Amino acid sequence: MLPGSAKEKPNQGEVVAIGNGKILDSGELRALTVKVGDKVVFGQYAGSNTIEVDGEELIIMGENEIFAVVE
Repeated sequence: MLPGSAKEKPNQGEVVAIGNGKILDSGELRALTVKVGDKVVFGQYAGSNTIEVDGEELIIMGENEIFAVVE
């Protein structure tokens, strides 16, 4: 167990683009549950890469790295 001060603090962001979905081992395409415009909560170390588009830093991450959609 970790003390509260040592826990990872989640970040929030808005989904600006999504892919087609995830290809399963069976070859089927599973659609994503998030959509463009969703406000999401994700961990501090989520995302495999960051890119800059029109001066804005964007994080590329998989749907499995998202903790929650904020309504």
